[in-house]
Formats: sequence, structure tokens, C-alpha cells
Amino acid sequence: MKLYSPAMINEIKKKHGIRPVKSLGQNFIIDKNIIDKIIEKSNISKGDLVIEIGPGIGALTAAAAEKAAKVIAIEIDKNLIPILEETLSEYNNIEIINNNIMKTNFGRILEQNKEINGQRMDGVKILGNLPYYITTPIIMKILEDKVAADSITVMLQKEVADRIKAEPGSKTYGALSVAVQYYCTVTHVANATKEVFVPRPKVDSTVIRLDLRKEKPFPLDDEDAFFAVVKAGFGQRRKTLLNSLTGIYGLTKDEIASIIENAGIDPARRAETLQLQEFATLANIFRTKNN
Repeated sequence: MKLYSPAMINEIKKKHGIRPVKSLGQNFIIDKNIIDKIIEKSNISKGDLVIEIGPGIGALTAAAAEKAAKVIAIEIDKNLIPILEETLSEYNNIEIINNNIMKTNFGRILEQNKEINGQRMDGVKILGNLPYYITTPIIMKILEDKVAADSITVMLQKEVADRIKAEPGSKTYGALSVAVQYYCTVTHVANATKEVFVPRPKVDSTVIRLDLRKEKPFPLDDEDAFFAVVKAGFGQRRKTLLNSLTGIYGLTKDEIASIIENAGIDPARRAETLQLQEFATLANIFRTKNN
């Protein structure tokens, strides 16, 4: 069943009397090449558990089921559940869950699927065509919850992907870039124009793979301090570090200046010019001063 075919999608919509819900960001993929790239670059093996976010009518789900030991598809729209049960009925390795991904307990899912068909699970791959309106919260939930996954391969708004991939010194480099790159290495997978979806969105998309780091990329004493410094630094990105960090932890401007200089950083620099390691150095000194 070609679930990526516009004719098939129209047939399913007509049969079940549904239409994509705009408020849920439902845009169905109609390009098999994009589906194939997502599956290929996800590096799914026969021993893997795949968790898919927002399966829609199951085009990506079916492709993943061909490669994985098991696929768990999490769909928020209860109206799509009977459709998924129908379109994916030929597969015995797919579990469909009607739930809000932001309320999903990934840890419980992994605990319940430690073994698949009597064999210990090899790895966990997360996939999804993410709704634009909630892309960042979904990614950050997975990362902050420290879900024991190998990678996250997702289609998302090109603008958000550009921010995630951004390098220091660029206009798109910000707190999201630092946060995701702290947890993951980022790989560009594919570009997807608005024409590869129905209904057609107003913006283009990008597929990226986030490989979760097994170890921290640099010595870090306190994650909370790290993210506090990053948030403060980018809170007023046009300001210098000295001005944007003043007041953090109740410290004075002179104390902030001393910390920045002790980190070997010019206080006149802006947050957007700092490497991840420099944020870490600052955070470690702040933590020492705050204890």
C-alpha cells in the first residue's frame, strides 16, 4: 500500500471522512525519496526499537517496520488511530499509542520493551515528521528527559533546523543551537520543499539526525549553571557578555567582569560568538563563585 501516494491519501480521507487538522500541524509526506532517506540515515537495524512521533496515516511507520524489530507509533489525534490500525494491519511489529508526545513517558516505554520477541533490544531510534508549532519542545523534552536513544531523525521546519545546526558567529546561532549541540552531534540528511506534503505547508522543511552523545563534550560541573549562563547570554543577544550576564546569581557587574576575564574571554564579546566550550568554562567558574 503506497501510503505516500496523493491518490491513496485522498482515498483514505474520503473513506474515513477526515481532513488534516491544521492546529496539530498535520502534513502528510508524498515523496518516497524523502521517506527512504529518513529510513536509510536512521541506520535502523533488525534489533532496534523505533519510536515514531506523529505517524499520520503510517507512510514512515510502514517503512520503519520493514527494518526494525518493533515500531511504536505515538499519535495524538484519536481520529487517526483506526486509520493507522487499517493501513498498518499487515505488520505484526507495530504498536500504536494514542497519546500526546509531551506527556509520554519514554522511560516506561523503553523499560517495557527491553526485550523484543525474546531478544534483548539492540538500540533505540526516534523518528518523526514533527509538527511545526511544537518542534522545539518535543526535541528538548527528549534531550532533557535523557531518553536512552541512539539518535533522533526528524523532519522539521527549515528555519528551526538552521538554528539547530548553526555555528558560532552566525545570525541563527542561539540558545537552541547550544542546547542541542551539547546533547548531540547534528547531521544534515535532506532538504524537503513544501511540495512534498499534502496539504502543502507555507514553509520548506529539512531532515536532520541528532546522534545523542554518550559522554559530555567537555568537562562540566553543573548542567543547570551551564544552561543558566546560555539563557542569560542570549537573553539580550545584542548586549555584550558583561551586560547580558550582569545580575546572574545576584553577582555585581565587577564580579561578572572578573569571572569572564578568568575564563579567558573578552567581556565585550557577545554570546553568539562563543563556542560551547567557552560557555562551559564560564559556567564552571560561575558555579564555583555561587557555592
